[in-house]
Parts: sequence; C-alpha cells; structure tokens
Amino acid sequence: MQFFSGFSLQNESYLFDEYLNRSEYSVVGFSYGAIKAFNYAKEQLESGKRIDTLQLISPAFFQRHAVKFKKLQLLAYTKNELTYMNQFMNSCFDPYEKKIVEHKKTTKEELAELLNYEWNLQELQELVDKGIKLEVYLGEKDKIIDVAGAKEFFLQVATVTYIKEANHFLQIN
Repeated sequence: MQFFSGFSLQNESYLFDEYLNRSEYSVVGFSYGAIKAFNYAKEQLESGKRIDTLQLISPAFFQRHAVKFKKLQLLAYTKNELTYMNQFMNSCFDPYEKKIVEHKKTTKEELAELLNYEWNLQELQELVDKGIKLEVYLGEKDKIIDVAGAKEFFLQVATVTYIKEANHFLQIN
C-alpha cells in the first residue's frame, strides 16, 4: 500500500487502520494526500504499473467554496502560521478528543494547492474504466472539507462510505 499524508501531517495512516486496504496494489490518500494519491495512481497506470484500489479518505474538496473563503484561509496562514495550524488541527478533530499526530513543515503553496484543487470527474472515471476500484470515505461532522459537495461529486464514480458522527479523521468518539 502506498499512503499519502494530509496537509502538514506524516505517519497518520494508523488512524484509518479499519478502513485501509493494505494490498501492495492499493493507493491511499488522506485529505490533501488524496490529491497526491490520485495523481500518483494516474502516473502509475500511465507507466503500466498495476493499481487495484484507490482510497480517498476525507479528500480535500473545496471546489464549491467561494474564492473569498480561500483567500481568507491563505491570509490567515500567512499572518500567523502557528495559530492557523493550531486552529486547523483543532477543527480536524472536532468534536472529539485531539489525538497525537506527527507534523511536518508546510508551505503556503501547499495550502493554496489543496484549497484550489478541482477534482476532474472525467479523469476519475477513466481510472474506474481501467478497473480501479475507487473508494471514498467521508465523515458527517467533518469541519474541514465540503462533505455534502464531496459526497454528491464522488458518488458519480466511487463507492462512498459516509460515516455518521465522524470527523475529518473519521473518529466517532
């Protein structure tokens, strides 16, 4: 399994153990890492490599958010990165207890990429048409992404597991 971490995170895959397909032909991405996982899966297929499953956990989905929202996020990050990241992490775990996760240095460019990323339905469908099983996992109480928009969008091409009461990290309690 190839796992891609969320924005500012590393080694958080343990949080999703109950959902992960650990086959050597699986690609998994959490939040911002879902974008990276999708692009990696496309590259692997183009180079003739085998991918059976693409799992997108709480994929970064902001394409229905206003430009103003995205600019305010970037401005807040630029103004005080530490405060922004603390609030961001609290929102990821809300409404449940915050767990310890490993962090890595982030950049404004990475935040801009995840906020402005536009999922392409045709490209997702092409992966499905090539035999890749596309699975998406969403938490009902996720305060980070546009859950309703993601659910509506990904249901067109994927199996969507919608977890009631779950947050961004798919925690339930």
